[in-house]
Amino acid sequence: MSNTPITSFIEKHYRHFNAAALVDAAKGYKLHLSEGGKMMVTLAGAMSTAELGMSLAEMIRQDKIDIISCTGANLEEDIMNLVAHSHYERVPNYRDLTPKEEWALLERGLNRVTDTCIPEEEAFRRLQKHIHFQWKKAEDAGERYFPHEYMYKMLLSGDLEQYYEIDPKNSWMLAAAEKNLPIVVPGWEDSTMGNIFASYCIKGELKASTMKSGIEYMTWLADWYKNNSSGKGVGFFQIGGGIAGDFPICVVPMMYQDLEMHDIPFWSYFCQISDSTTSYGSYSGAVPNEKITWGKLDIDTPKYIVESDATIVAPLMFAYILGW
Repeated sequence: MSNTPITSFIEKHYRHFNAAALVDAAKGYKLHLSEGGKMMVTLAGAMSTAELGMSLAEMIRQDKIDIISCTGANLEEDIMNLVAHSHYERVPNYRDLTPKEEWALLERGLNRVTDTCIPEEEAFRRLQKHIHFQWKKAEDAGERYFPHEYMYKMLLSGDLEQYYEIDPKNSWMLAAAEKNLPIVVPGWEDSTMGNIFASYCIKGELKASTMKSGIEYMTWLADWYKNNSSGKGVGFFQIGGGIAGDFPICVVPMMYQDLEMHDIPFWSYFCQISDSTTSYGSYSGAVPNEKITWGKLDIDTPKYIVESDATIVAPLMFAYILGW
């Protein structure tokens, strides 16, 4: 029996079509890192609720990821799973639910994500009081931070340890906080914690300026990219589509075209796991070559697309990269 059973299985059986693309992309990822390159991973969809942290956290700990871009939902839902896992409910027959059955879930405080229900009281409200403490503490001190920085402060304070319901090593946000991994969270307002923060602003209890903005994320990212794109450069590993991927990939054409920094390098590796349909005109489903026309990728940038379910593909690719 090989001491790398997943890797051995993939190399033996994944030979054609999307399976072969998975192997090629994973090998390309490993090559990029071995040659001194850095890697951004972007998280769309409900990857945290899908418990991607079980492999993503180890990728972070083993320095296979240098920066993450994610939706506000992925930022918070990993921590929700950390503190409320036993209260989640799975609904395998979610396709068969009637509107009345959906309403019954709401009345029980269960918010459904496909086949998984997130418990409002144990997840949302449990985090609310602790993150509000961090927001208020910063505001009272005249300080401002990014959304992920407040989450890091909350995690590193130890205040949540009393609630842990999974092995902490399976929380990618905890792994990221412990490494102070750079994170970009475009459109953070479109999240439960973002909505809660807005409610405090509406009530006059907090100021919107206490939270650093998306524009500030972009300006910070431009500086980070400039300082990290020398040599082999920065690769781009995109899970799903949406703003988590669209926002950060645009930093390169913004710097080249709008700041006229003509020596800024393109992204030096690109892979997307996507189930979006190209013919519908969606940017999320665009083949990598389309990004050449937008000044994001070079002609010779290694490009991969795995057209499949990210909840299946991403853990397998991470396992291959980690040598499991």
